[in-house]
Amino acid sequence: MITVENLRKTYGDFPAVVGSDFSVESGEVFGIVGPNGAGKTTTLKMLAGLVEPTGGSASVLGYDPEEPAMRRKLGFLPEESPLYEDMTARSYLRFFADLYDVPRDVADERTGAVLDRLDLEYRDRRLGDMSKGMKRKVAIARSLVNDPDLLIYDEPASGLDPLTTNVVLEFVRELRDEDKTVVFSAHNLFHVESICDRVVIMNRGEIIARGTVPEIRAEHGETTYRVFTTVPLPETLPADDEVGGEGEERHVAVVDEMAAVESLREAAGAAGGRVADIRTDEASLEDIFLRLAREAPTTSEAEGGRGTAAAGDHVAGEREQRVAGGNGQS
Repeated sequence: MITVENLRKTYGDFPAVVGSDFSVESGEVFGIVGPNGAGKTTTLKMLAGLVEPTGGSASVLGYDPEEPAMRRKLGFLPEESPLYEDMTARSYLRFFADLYDVPRDVADERTGAVLDRLDLEYRDRRLGDMSKGMKRKVAIARSLVNDPDLLIYDEPASGLDPLTTNVVLEFVRELRDEDKTVVFSAHNLFHVESICDRVVIMNRGEIIARGTVPEIRAEHGETTYRVFTTVPLPETLPADDEVGGEGEERHVAVVDEMAAVESLREAAGAAGGRVADIRTDEASLEDIFLRLAREAPTTSEAEGGRGTAAAGDHVAGEREQRVAGGNGQS
């Protein structure tokens, strides 16, 4: 579906993306995560054909991203998606269906079904009178008007309330169930962890980790064990908020190896007590990202630093508006 090899983008002396390599399989949800300025949006725009790479290559649906034939099979949702505010949702979606030569009856059925699933009721209201959440739902429906095989979503739930966010995320899951391929970026790593099949973590233009969330956790995360005993041991502290059976006391130690768990079990037994409970705490994707972002050296730093993220974001934003005509479509 997507193959990226040594993909790079620089704006003057600013390296926005530094030598990315990854692939996306058909029918999966693939997440690109990282802080502001990490290179996520620039990467997505290169895949969508909105930004020309400085080097490397990308194949999307078997095409070069800048080929018009690829764009007809793509649905793209930028983080900021201005709409034509004097139009209603219905007329706006019909307009884009016409651009893709989608018959009116097919377009109405397709977009109506999407808006039903996204719980958007007011389809004849002016877009300028809609809330941000309503507008986002219309923009998502627009990305599907041509029934694309691939969807590229940049922060699809950006700025939305929790209820609308859950609707959008559930809709992405449904797209995967329909064998659509979805590539998206997000700041909220909990959302990524709950929905993505595979993830790449970017920082300062580089990929610093990749794989399924369990694979990333196994390679980069730290698993700890909270061991609760019924007797105090030199390694334990009182677990005042834990109530044991029949009023028994609880004491807790935190260790990072199963061998240490077994040692505590033996020590508790020797002291006339027992291990009452063992709880495993796994690092979240956010925990892992924060640690990697602090620790990982970057090629760009070795070459003298990236400069400011804002410079690349500004240039990319200007190009997107020129290519997309201010509406997020190519």
